[in-house]
Parts: sequence; structure tokens; C-alpha cells
Amino acid sequence: MTGKRLLLLVVALLGAFALAACGGGSSSSGGGTGSGGGTGAAADQTMTMSWGAEPPSLDPGLATDTTSSNLLLNIMDPLIKLNSKTLEAEPNLAESWDVSEDGKTVTYHLRKDGKWTNGDPVTAGDFVYSWKRTMSPELAADYAYQFYGIVGASEYNACTKNCDALAAKVGVEAPDDYTLVVHLTSAQPWFVQQSAHSSFLAVNQKAVEQFGDKWTDAANIVTDGPFKLAKWEHDSEIDLVKWDQWRGAADVTLTSVPGKIIVDGTTRVQAFESGETDALDGGGLPPDEIARLKDTPEYEVYPALGIYYYGFNMKNISDIHERRALSLAINRQEIIDQIAQADQIPATGYTPKGIAGFDVINPNSPWLPAGGDMTKAKDEMSQAQNPKTNINLFFNDSPGHKEIATAVQAQWKELGVTSTLKQQEWAQYLEFLGPPPNDTVDVYRSGWIADYPDALNFLDQWTCDSGNNNANFCDKSYDALVEKARQTPDNDARYQIYGQLEQMLLGPDGSVPITPIYWYTYPNLEKLSVKDTFNISPMDQFDLTKVVVKGS
Repeated sequence: MTGKRLLLLVVALLGAFALAACGGGSSSSGGGTGSGGGTGAAADQTMTMSWGAEPPSLDPGLATDTTSSNLLLNIMDPLIKLNSKTLEAEPNLAESWDVSEDGKTVTYHLRKDGKWTNGDPVTAGDFVYSWKRTMSPELAADYAYQFYGIVGASEYNACTKNCDALAAKVGVEAPDDYTLVVHLTSAQPWFVQQSAHSSFLAVNQKAVEQFGDKWTDAANIVTDGPFKLAKWEHDSEIDLVKWDQWRGAADVTLTSVPGKIIVDGTTRVQAFESGETDALDGGGLPPDEIARLKDTPEYEVYPALGIYYYGFNMKNISDIHERRALSLAINRQEIIDQIAQADQIPATGYTPKGIAGFDVINPNSPWLPAGGDMTKAKDEMSQAQNPKTNINLFFNDSPGHKEIATAVQAQWKELGVTSTLKQQEWAQYLEFLGPPPNDTVDVYRSGWIADYPDALNFLDQWTCDSGNNNANFCDKSYDALVEKARQTPDNDARYQIYGQLEQMLLGPDGSVPITPIYWYTYPNLEKLSVKDTFNISPMDQFDLTKVVVKGS
């Protein structure tokens, strides 16, 4: 998630300061706030979350950030889940699946006990409806491109007339209520794992058609997962409760997950330490607190498949020598050591360390020196024709972003570039970035967390029509290479193509539409009462069905 995951994009967090979702227990919730470590389950299975942002959308077709994704994956029932350690696909609502010999057809066999909160059964037809809805040009979903590996999906998404006919040709069908057949444009070894992403969730057609844009309101929403959305007070509170009629309810211990939306990092830490919350969502820790918090037993840090980067609006920062100079001037190691402080790794390319094929894919970019290189930066700047020396640097309001932007501002000052810092609230920020970005955006901060564990998920973000390409970067030869990768089922051969794509972005002759800063980790705070069972995966996801609150 992207993606604006957030991701993916974006999605949307800041390594040590990830913009995701998280939880804890209020001081009145009994065992939910205990900091001690008995081995038995507490009588009160309440855990209060500390969500790090107001979710921009709880519509699976529109959600692009990690906060929304984590909420959705706990109130909806995905076809499959990814193992939190290995990221391998595991059965969920789909009890099994088959892949044809040529790899181009995936058939999911759904359980027969899936149910919507309005009493309707969950059927394969719900997925056909939902996926086509997300692909539709009417919804204008940023994540529509996630479906482009399906026959007819890209054509339908781009249609301007005869759209119903193109929708009928999309390669998703339900031959019966519990069989979902997907026809792919090529063999795609990553597709089953990709279908764990929140954009592949089903929605209830009745609720969508009855309530329109308001169908995700707490009073209207119809879900099919282990928890229900009990309350959503925007910018303040999101409460979940266990749904006792969910098919696997007998195995879910948590009964209540009240949640506080707390964007400010210092306030998040204070709420945690005062017992108001039990866990954070994988980030949002203020930089000046990290060193102290590392020494507490409640601190945890998780490995991540994600990257923190700055993007250039290439319409405004049009000279490649200036983009190279701005990238070279950033001292990444200093930012990690003095600001982020959560053992992040200086980025040497876009695709993060830990992804399959990394050693082949990584470009070891000359424009991303860990300690910066001001001499080379000034040399590149001297070659720029009419460089833009007064720029606007945009970032959202989660902890750490301003501190990093201030450090980069000082480093760019040595180049003779004056940066005006522009901070915005998260939902407004996502709108401002587009695509295309607002004309006032020269440079922007972003992050991308893997939606599925294959480098294609990072590299196809930079195709011309990607809903998560905010840099105004467009190279048709790059797009053609992405499509070639999509058509290459052999892993080793595909990794070679990914390496070529990285070179086009950040190699010696690359376009440098972005400047990666570091590969994420997820630092977190978790009360000892939940620390053993609350876990964050490398893709910044957590499964509340696994959490058990310990008694004191």
C-alpha cells in the first residue's frame, strides 16, 4: 500500500514515522491497558488503537494509504492473506485456488460460509462486481492499474465510449456462487499474492447502490470481516467491535478495538505512556523521542518492504542536472542517524532491500550517495540550464517529515537553492499530489510500501498512466519495459528487466524523477499485554484476529 501507501503509495508513511494505523486500550478497559505480562488471556479483551491518520477512504476501490488498508483488511474478508513472516499466500475466504498450466488462469474456490453483515452470503459475483467497479472509468480509482494484469482491464479503465461492452470483456467471471475465475494477460507468478491487497476486496453491491458516496459511513457500511466499524468520528475516533457472526469468530479473542486518531507524534507517545492506548500503528514517533523509547520494553522495530523518498515535479524541475544535484546533496546517513533513528538503510535505488531478486535489480545509483556529495552536486548544478533556485517542498503533517525537510532545506541551501517548506494535512496532501501534482508543487515527500512482494509493484508506479505517479514522469519506453516484465513469468529473466527499469530511473543515465532517501523500518510502541501477539508484517499490515490481551 501503497502507494500513496500508501501506499501504496503510498503508500504514506515515514519509515520511522509511518503513516499507518495502530491500537491500544483505554485506561478504563481493564486488561486492555496492562503493562505487565501474565501468560493467560485477560477477562477484558479490549485494545485501544492509536491510528496515525484520518483514513481518506474506507472504500476498497478508492483507498490508497496504509491506515485505510489496515482498517479494511480487518473489517473485510480478503480472498487470501499473506503470512506475516514469509509473505506466502495462505487461504482465507478462498479456501483454495488453482493456477492453469500456462499460468494465465487463476481459479479461486470460495468458502460457503462467508457472510455480509446485512445477512447476504458473500459470493464470487461480489468480487466480479467489485473488481469491475474499481476498474471502471467512472470510479477513477488510483489503484485501477493494479488490475491491468487481467484481460481487458486496462482497456475498460481507459474507455470513453461503449464501456459496457468493454466491461463484459474483462477476464473475471463467476461460473457459480463460489468459484471465481480470473483470466490474466500473461502468466503472473505474483498475482495470487497481489490479490491479498485491499483493492481486491469485495464490496456489497446493495450498500454501494443504496447509499452512494455515503456507503462507508458507520451507519451505512456493510462488511464481511471479523470486525465491524462501530463508530467513525472523523479526525477523532474509529472504533471496531468483534462481529460474532463472522465465519471464524470462534477463533477471534479481541472483542473491542476502540481507536483514537492521533496525528501528532508527541501526543501519541503521551497517550501511550499514560495508558490511554495500547499500541501504535508502526510509526508516528517523534524524532526527539526515539533514542529514549528504544530503551523501553514496549519499543519494537519491524523490518519493512518500503521506501521513503522525495519526488520531483518534472514539469517544474525540468533539468536533469538540477535533479541530480538535488539528489546528490542529500546526506541520507545523517538524516537516519540524527532524525529518523530507527535503523533505516540509506537507499541505493527505489526497490527496497529484502525484495526477491534485489541483488540483480538494485542500480547502486551514483546519484544517491549515503553521505551526500556536495562537490559533485555543485558540479551538476553548474551544468543546469536555468535551474529553479526557489522551490516549494511539500510534505504531510505526520511526525518526522518536517524535521527531514528542514535538514534537506539546509543541504540544498549550500547549492544555492532556497526551499519554502509547505506542510499539509494528510487528505489534503494526497489531493494536492494528484496525479498530476498541483502546479505549485516542485518537490514532494512520499513513501511506498509493498502492496505485494514483487518489484513490479514498485516499478510500475512510474508508468505514464499510473494513479500513483505524482512526478509528471512519462517515458513510453519505460512503460513498454514494464509490460515486458509483466509478460515474463520466469523470475530470473524478470529480475533482469526490473534491473533495466531501475537503471532508467536512477542509473548513471537515468531520468532521476525521484530521489530515494531510505528504506523503511517500522518502529512501534506496544504494551506488554499485547506485544507477543500484535505484529506488523514487512508490508505494514497487522491482523487483529491474532491479538490476545494478556492478563496481568
